[in-house]
Amino acid sequence: MKKYIVGFAVLIMATVLFLVNFAYEPDLLATDTNYPSYYQEKAFHSRGGIGKFYLGREIAQVMGHQAMRWLERPSRENQEHPSAVVQALELKDTDIVADIGAGTGYFSFRMAPFVSEGKVLAVDIQPEMLDVIESLKQQKQVTNIETVLGEVYDPHLPENTIDLVLMVDTYHEFAFPREMMESIFNSLKIGGRVILVEYRREDPFIMIKPLHKMTQKQVKKEMKTVGLQWVDTQEFLPQQHFIVFAKSG
Repeated sequence: MKKYIVGFAVLIMATVLFLVNFAYEPDLLATDTNYPSYYQEKAFHSRGGIGKFYLGREIAQVMGHQAMRWLERPSRENQEHPSAVVQALELKDTDIVADIGAGTGYFSFRMAPFVSEGKVLAVDIQPEMLDVIESLKQQKQVTNIETVLGEVYDPHLPENTIDLVLMVDTYHEFAFPREMMESIFNSLKIGGRVILVEYRREDPFIMIKPLHKMTQKQVKKEMKTVGLQWVDTQEFLPQQHFIVFAKSG
């Protein structure tokens, strides 16, 4: 009898632990958002999500500018190998690169020396992040980075001008992923590339919140909907996918 009681208690505890990771927001069901059919809102959802789903994936909450120091943490080089990411981009001197979700410009400043005759467009929806980049530009005397204030549905990039779009641990937070990617697609030159760096959701031992990880299969599905063609997936990073797509002719 005792073992059944213990087993029941363990089951209850597991259920409670599962439920505390979710939230119930009845207002979501009552709100008429007029979203396109490829979006869904669910009242019962992850606490780390916004209750909005796209192609079966719940969209994660945005990391606010209050946590910007996390982006510049000294341990990031060892944990994520950003130098290896920049090398793998195979940038050309004349490239025009868009760093979407640039944050403090962590990758923008690392890419800028490789596009000496081009430029980096550092895009973010938080003005506070762009203010940091502008300040660092002056300190570092970098002249080929331009800040762009985007919106949740539009990064405000010029059409047919971008050689490469880089999104590092960013795409999963887009509130309007379809609209953002359609706009990004239009901004690319023919042959232009989109590279996503996302924590591997296939690996449960990567200690990142589930909604801030993506499977390669899900990424491919979502990029395909806007016409991007998968080119390659490189697994040289300790915890992240490096997935390459292109705009074909």
